[in-house]
Amino acid sequence: MRATKQFRVPLDANHYSVPVRYAGVRLILKAYAERVCIYDGEHLVARHARSMDRHQDIEDPEHARQLLTQRKSAREQRMLTQFLPLSPRAQAYREGLEDKRVNARVHLRKIVALAELHGSEAVARALDDGLELQAFSADYIANILAARRRIDEPPAALHLTRRADLLDLELPEPTLSIYDREPGDL
Repeated sequence: MRATKQFRVPLDANHYSVPVRYAGVRLILKAYAERVCIYDGEHLVARHARSMDRHQDIEDPEHARQLLTQRKSAREQRMLTQFLPLSPRAQAYREGLEDKRVNARVHLRKIVALAELHGSEAVARALDDGLELQAFSADYIANILAARRRIDEPPAALHLTRRADLLDLELPEPTLSIYDREPGDL
């Protein structure tokens, strides 16, 4: 009997889990009154209590845990392949982040998202600044990007909030005679 892609072996309208590495592999199933044993050749790969109910999914949590570990590792590798090319100093920033932060992956994911919003050149400059300042956090990088954006933007046009006639002020011509006096005359 062949295990399914979902690493299950069917028996009596029920499905019993096997370790992830056996998905799609031909296995031997031995059904007893109280238990189900699944073998790869002579090697026991899974043992479950037999269910007499129908349409049940009987799973050993350890079997799924292996898949979750693989997926987590794959997600982390994919994130690193996005983060590390941002800057030649990205690896150094990652190491500093892991030294300072409890959950560095969350910060790395946010920094990758910032690169999608602001561009990789801007984030590379911010990472360099963060390294110099020993500022290891996605929030620091976001603040550096925001500050740079404010500096790089030209000042906006002045918007007047009053009616134009109130702004027509007539000022008297300034008198400069106070500068002609001697210092002792005051």
